[in-house]
Amino acid sequence: MGLFSRRRSKPAADTEPSDSAARDATLAHLTDFVQTRVGVEAYIEPVTNVTQTTVMLVATDGEWTRRRVPDARTAAQLAQKLGIPAYDVQRTGYPQRVRDYNARQKIERRRNIV
Repeated sequence: MGLFSRRRSKPAADTEPSDSAARDATLAHLTDFVQTRVGVEAYIEPVTNVTQTTVMLVATDGEWTRRRVPDARTAAQLAQKLGIPAYDVQRTGYPQRVRDYNARQKIERRRNIV
């Protein structure tokens, strides 16, 4: 018998969403992003040692969101379903407006702190 065996709590059964619930939530988020922003484009990011394949949606003003997807093909199909262009980030790189948006957000955060 372990010293702390009685203190371990059992994980709750509903702590993690099911695959279909997570998929639905991701699709809902991306759909909402496309419907509430102007000029959204999809940038498909490859799998790395740290993350799996992701899709980054970028609006005209540079606002962006990123979500995991199973693979690049699924990301391209998602972009087609949403009616937006899709680019391979390894070929095109990220648009300058993303860096500009991030810089503006950093300035805003500094202003709010002081």
